[in-house]
Amino acid sequence: MHMSATLVFKALADPTRRAIIDLLKEQDMTAGDIAEQFNMKKPSISHHLSTLQTAELVLSERNGQHIIYSLNTTVFQDIMMWMMNVSGKENEK
Repeated sequence: MHMSATLVFKALADPTRRAIIDLLKEQDMTAGDIAEQFNMKKPSISHHLSTLQTAELVLSERNGQHIIYSLNTTVFQDIMMWMMNVSGKENEK
């Protein structure tokens, strides 16, 4: 995998970050749009988004005054391939 599996699994371990990923599966969103879906302050949402970006699970793109967040589906594909290879090796034993 080209990204750190540790960072990916750490990011996915948090239920709020998994909920953010679920939201982004439906559509790209701004941090404000995401924050409206949760009962927490915007700096907390920013921290979660930063963690997801560090793990390369979420991409961001500036659009005028807004930053639009989207899923990085390539990383999810890489994770699935890695997991299939790990489980395939387990079956060989």
